Amino acid sequence: MDGILIIDKPGGITSHDVVQRVRKLLKTSKVGHLGTLDPMATGVLLLCIGKATRVGRFLPSSPKEYVGEIRFGFATTTYDREGERTGPEQVLTHGRAEIQAAMSRLTGAFDQKPPVISAKKMGGIPSYKLARRGMALEPIAVSVEVSTFEITSFEAPLAGFRVVCSSGTYVRSLAHDLGQQLGCGAHLDSLRRVRSGDFSVEHAVPLEHATAENIVPLEDLLPRLPRIEIETELSENRVRHGNAFQTELAPGLACIFNKKGEFLAVAAIENGWAHPRVVLTSTPSAEPRKPH
Repeated sequence: MDGILIIDKPGGITSHDVVQRVRKLLKTSKVGHLGTLDPMATGVLLLCIGKATRVGRFLPSSPKEYVGEIRFGFATTTYDREGERTGPEQVLTHGRAEIQAAMSRLTGAFDQKPPVISAKKMGGIPSYKLARRGMALEPIAVSVEVSTFEITSFEAPLAGFRVVCSSGTYVRSLAHDLGQQLGCGAHLDSLRRVRSGDFSVEHAVPLEHATAENIVPLEDLLPRLPRIEIETELSENRVRHGNAFQTELAPGLACIFNKKGEFLAVAAIENGWAHPRVVLTSTPSAEPRKPH
């Protein structure tokens, strides 16, 4: 079992909880997730199964698309509905057009500070663990890009929204910063990820219905990369041992397959040579090891 499992994550559990359940379901420890979702959030969560855990870093992780609701009137310690209020409730005096104008000011490329209560690591430790110890933290801003942040519905104090953004963007921070701009405070009331890179929620399976049959096979991943087919057994063995070979492909990444359609490796093309960076198969030693 090697490939990607596209899970429609339910609310109320962590991304790690999903991984643990799938490990038990598939009876394998080789399961990892791409792009954490907060416990409150639902939607697309990509799980790498088996050998796919080694190629997950090559999968496009952007853009990410979300829908949800923002509640105006007060901010919270976590920037979402699960946190504690940080002040008294205020009345929202702005209309839909003014909210959209403020959203537009939070688009483009900019530096964003993540919430203090988050999995973002500070000194190698998740900041939420440091916060629980009572440490005063100042999150470090990171570069993000928000291409779309728009209002989709409005019935005060709630506003529905849609956002398309780069990996690493905290939608909770967008909601919090929007409230700061409008001067009334705001927090994320609900969030659903509907797309992550090339994978959308239409192709996702609910966690409780997931089976091995839902796994997207390893050979179907990375369809945008050029494909190199190895012709001879000798060349295949060289790839299995990580040896480079000549190619006419332009610089970049490529997928290497054998004549049987088996996905052998991901290679980096440099100066007319294909260098296997991640080899997915290997050739066992011709001579068995002698017992001690």
